[in-house]
Amino acid sequence: MPKTKKVVIVIPAYNEEKMVGKVIDDLRKEGFKDIIVVDDGSTDDTLKVAKEKKVYVYSHVINRGLGGALNTGISAALMNKADIIVTCDADGQHAPKDIKRAVELLISSKDLDVIIGSRLINSEGMPFLRKVLNKGASIFTRLLFGIYITDTQSGLRVFSKDAAEKIEIKTNKMEVSSEIIKEIGRNKLRVKEIPIKAIYTEYSLAKGQKSTNFFKVLYKLILRRIMK
Repeated sequence: MPKTKKVVIVIPAYNEEKMVGKVIDDLRKEGFKDIIVVDDGSTDDTLKVAKEKKVYVYSHVINRGLGGALNTGISAALMNKADIIVTCDADGQHAPKDIKRAVELLISSKDLDVIIGSRLINSEGMPFLRKVLNKGASIFTRLLFGIYITDTQSGLRVFSKDAAEKIEIKTNKMEVSSEIIKEIGRNKLRVKEIPIKAIYTEYSLAKGQKSTNFFKVLYKLILRRIMK
């Protein structure tokens, strides 16, 4: 990675003892040195595995949810003087080479603030139900907040320091993914999506969102929009 920029990877993790170590190892192979794992109240050995890998580890006493973990991780990255902040999943769904490509694009660009890795630009290999739900989430995010991103639920995001400082995360659960898109629009941040290939395994599919969560997230987003 370019030595002139400090790139910090933020990995929210809940009960990911089986994969988080491999995710860290694979990221290091691609040259990423500064890695933060946020153990979100796991009941397995996620915390132990992360500490053994000698990365920065922050731990929640209770499970707060994806939004809470991302908020902790991004805040910690900013405190650690990150120039570029990357969020990625702990289940091995994102290819480190895609992460590196996204980071390099943001660093080389003069007119971008955020890069989002989209699994829906080329959705080959993505389970049909996941395609439908993710596209539905993108449509509703546009209707509610006026900004369209093909894959609002993507966990792979790259932020400049300035962009990360402007984004306010107020939700704790899964609706944070759409909230981040709302914040990108609210702050008029310059965003670009790039195609990525999600790595689906039996493990990642079992760990992923249930279809019923879509309606819970939608309800919370509508409620949040009405309250505004």
